[in-house]
Amino acid sequence: MKRPRVLLICGSINQTTQMHQIAEQLFECDCFFSTYFDDGYPETLKRLRLTEATPLGFKLSARTLDYLQRHDLAIDQAGRNGPYDLVVTCSDLLVPGNIRRYPIVLVQEGMTDPEGLFYRIWRKHRWFPRWLAGTAVTGLSDQYTMFCVASEGYRRQFVSKGANPEKIVVTGIPNFDNCRRFLYNSFPFRDFVLVCTSDIRETFGREDRKALILNAVRIANGRALIFKLHPNERVARATREIKRHAPTAEIYVTGPTEEMIANCSVLITRVSSTAYVGLALGKEVHSDFDVDDLRQKMPIQTGTAAEAIASVCRQLMNAAEHAADRSPAGCERHELTPTADLRRHANAHELAQ
Repeated sequence: MKRPRVLLICGSINQTTQMHQIAEQLFECDCFFSTYFDDGYPETLKRLRLTEATPLGFKLSARTLDYLQRHDLAIDQAGRNGPYDLVVTCSDLLVPGNIRRYPIVLVQEGMTDPEGLFYRIWRKHRWFPRWLAGTAVTGLSDQYTMFCVASEGYRRQFVSKGANPEKIVVTGIPNFDNCRRFLYNSFPFRDFVLVCTSDIRETFGREDRKALILNAVRIANGRALIFKLHPNERVARATREIKRHAPTAEIYVTGPTEEMIANCSVLITRVSSTAYVGLALGKEVHSDFDVDDLRQKMPIQTGTAAEAIASVCRQLMNAAEHAADRSPAGCERHELTPTADLRRHANAHELAQ
């Protein structure tokens, strides 16, 4: 029999590793990968290097390509070598026209951005480019068949913003579904205060970095202090600022972030999904977000998120195949509507039993 063809659209390294884990569960499929892309005017902005702080930019695309090549994964850049039976994407901020004919599974990356000025503008004026509002508008395109989310708390949030509840299924998300595995590690330090910075400034936001550093020094109160920089940060600037206000702190540009969190006593973040790792492991967590609210949204810890998402993919492909078999020859393809049965059986809680 013909093997199903699946296109997985990657973004940041976090998104890319999640796509990789999902593909590993789709063992009966031929899986192809692409960096984040669009076939409209954002590609022009990319060529003008106006998207470098986003997964669409050349810098993050190069990191993704390097990862795909190192893991010997099949690449079909921009999905040019279709057709495909299914597309799995890491974000719906951009939904290229050439994938809209296929069933699309959207996978939540992690924490969503605060609802800032651009979000409020988009809510009022829908002609405003959705992608400028960042991940605050995740799930609001309605240009997908199913949306796999981290927890019931996030499901409620997306529905409250206007996402179609019939399209949302709680599966967990692969990089955050089994945080206890990080407890067994070889990171050499323990019982320190860890600061995981964010790329707020690189993504056109405002941050008082001096205040963050001084607050970390206050919380540390003489304990060892480690800063783990966000991969998208300007390293020279961040290092210079830390050395000025916390000269004895250790700075890591790369390294096993989750293992660092597992070994720390206190985790300080701004708007980083790493807060969920700290909460799952019972750490003292400081965040720009309300920590009690984060606990309500914390990704479910089943360890089966990639399997659950693959189950959603599999059922959508089966449903599409059956719909095609029932359609008279020559008829146009009808939009695939998710069923209650699909949502129920894709639930990660049931898969874990």
